[in-house]
Amino acid sequence: MLTTQFPHASKVIFGCMGLGGNWNHQPYTKADLNLANKAVEQALSCGITVFDHADIYTHGNAEKVFAEVLSQHPDWREKMIIQSKCGIRFADNQGPKRYDFSPEWIAASLDGILSRLNIEQLDVLLLHRPDPLADLPEVADCLTRLHQEGKFRYLGVSNMHWYQIEALRKLLPFDIIANQLEMSLGYLDWVEDGICNNSHHNRHNGYTPGTLEYCQQNEVQLQAWAPLAQGKYSGKGESNCATSSLVRQLAAEYGVSKEAIVLGWLMRHPARIQPVIGTTNPARIAACAQAEDVTLSREHWYQLFESARGQDVP
Repeated sequence: MLTTQFPHASKVIFGCMGLGGNWNHQPYTKADLNLANKAVEQALSCGITVFDHADIYTHGNAEKVFAEVLSQHPDWREKMIIQSKCGIRFADNQGPKRYDFSPEWIAASLDGILSRLNIEQLDVLLLHRPDPLADLPEVADCLTRLHQEGKFRYLGVSNMHWYQIEALRKLLPFDIIANQLEMSLGYLDWVEDGICNNSHHNRHNGYTPGTLEYCQQNEVQLQAWAPLAQGKYSGKGESNCATSSLVRQLAAEYGVSKEAIVLGWLMRHPARIQPVIGTTNPARIAACAQAEDVTLSREHWYQLFESARGQDVP
């Protein structure tokens, strides 16, 4: 588990998808660098130590601008756990958007990540989305070689079912320590799976049964992407609904931000889920970081759950 391997890992992760400007293949600007500096500094000052990248974020500029931030503040590196993902390829002159776990692509991607981040070793490498054409023995051999070469310390995955993790794990001489999935108060399939057995509510569940329990039993850290549900209950996209009202009420009662309540709902689960926040706004970063200090009561957790699902539990 990531928090086991890194005792100083924060409960909240800073997602770097918003760094490096836009997605137009243009170089990042001085303004983009200033924004990255302020965002990373705020995250660290709030106690956030885990920084999440992917090679595709702003077409590599997120990693490049992050590297420049570190070059200006080299002492920050020792406080950080840096992870990045590979395996997604956008449409190009060779083909459509696709996933690629070929040994050649994984190796080249990792070299690119290290080069853009200007580091010699990545703390955690994550495979971004399952590739249906992956030859697992070849993937395992490639990852084992890259690990032996010291290019990454630990391996994680993203968007994988429990049986996909297990199939790969059996071929590796080291553990898989993280799985990043969409999980939030606005995306409840991961909870519904566990309570709606023998119920019509579970018929169209998009979450593979047993993934949550598998990760808990095998010390695979669950990380939640889009944990704020695009601000549906707390931020810019906040909706005028009963759940938003309840979030505001609980924020006042606990003396924290609305973001902290929404994230705190995730983090109240015994799986010790790490939410990956995506904002670059210093004020919202601070608001999200308050979630580390929130422990919702069982009653408030169920209140939020029932409100978000729109009906009582079965």
